[in-house]
Amino acid sequence: MGSHTPGKLPAIVLTKLKDGWHGDGGGLYLFVRGTSRSWVFRYTGTDGKRRNMGLGSLAAVGLSEARRLALQARQQVHHPTEPVDPVAVRRAQVNERRLVKAREMTFEECAMACIEAKRHEWKNPKHIAQWMSTLETYAYPLMGKLPVNSIDTDLVVKCLQPIWTTKTETAARLRGRIETVLAWATTSKYRQGDNPARWRGHLDTLLAKPSKIAKVEHFSALAYQSVPSFMVELRAKEGLGVKALEFAILTAARSGEVRMATWSEIDIDRKEWVIPAGRMKAGKEHTVPLSKSALDLLRNLPKLEGCELIFPSATKENKPLSDMTLTSILRRMGHTDITVHGFRSSFRDWAGDTTHFPKEVIENALAHRLKDKAEAAYARSTQLAKRRELMDAWAVYCSTPQVSADLKKSNYDGIVNLIKKK
Repeated sequence: MGSHTPGKLPAIVLTKLKDGWHGDGGGLYLFVRGTSRSWVFRYTGTDGKRRNMGLGSLAAVGLSEARRLALQARQQVHHPTEPVDPVAVRRAQVNERRLVKAREMTFEECAMACIEAKRHEWKNPKHIAQWMSTLETYAYPLMGKLPVNSIDTDLVVKCLQPIWTTKTETAARLRGRIETVLAWATTSKYRQGDNPARWRGHLDTLLAKPSKIAKVEHFSALAYQSVPSFMVELRAKEGLGVKALEFAILTAARSGEVRMATWSEIDIDRKEWVIPAGRMKAGKEHTVPLSKSALDLLRNLPKLEGCELIFPSATKENKPLSDMTLTSILRRMGHTDITVHGFRSSFRDWAGDTTHFPKEVIENALAHRLKDKAEAAYARSTQLAKRRELMDAWAVYCSTPQVSADLKKSNYDGIVNLIKKK
């Protein structure tokens, strides 16, 4: 253990000792490794196991202070009536300090810290804004200023109950966000115990199951049988917004993906539109095969000098068209009951009802993640060739109202023939 055991370590030699354990007596050692010199109290715990208790570095704790700390620990170990483990005592003291600190950390402060920690995980700024808005509206008024360690089940339920049956989807998201904040606070040692916002085996016994009290709200869609006649009406109109809406329908893409599309993403020769991962909901690059109709639309669009956007705003320089631009076109056409996003549903229903294209090809065309692992593995190749046939067939369908009767599952060859004719 070192040349100075048993006995006392002279202060003058402390900085000159070589690597190893150097005893000062009574369980106090100076442990040296390279340039590191640390005080350690070595003892046998109340469970009979050997323990090492760090007392600090030589640079921070002098010899006399190290001896005082070792004596204090030794007295705890050898107390005549109530011996205790000094490491356990220290751990309890650390926890107590953390609890004191927790009482100074409010739920709102924890929420802001949690959001900041996860900010880089959420690529969409809108998601961050939604998180903050939900908590500010429904959680902060009741428990924002309360110590996070005081948040219990009663408070969580009191937050959720007023909107649980009237705004069920919002309430369910709120519960999940409160649970995440409290989980962050627990992991960060600002609170202890079970998470009072957890659902399974806890709140599910106090609140009705969301799926039982609220219908899932889907984007209102135009019946696919009406899409061809709608396209005739749409193509009779002028304007960049009209072209953007037509392009969105032909590609079955999301509004944001279309509005922020750039010319550099288009490969005319390969007949492809490659949407970067940063703009995709799933966070993965997505290639859209472009039909002849989609390519013709792009070829006839003007290119603004110094602007990479395909569908730029007419009022804001180097900014894309707003989502309301496309929505307002639908409204002016008298379609107040459908959304731009709904045309993706129209496409999916058409493909599922009238074609023989496999489900994974259709879902891949929509850039949907497949829940079934086998289907997902099969679709990893993106099935680009089959998706190209699918998008060509969709363009034919959109462009020829009377063609719908020919596009039956029993007549898949008819789709291919129609594509060739175009």
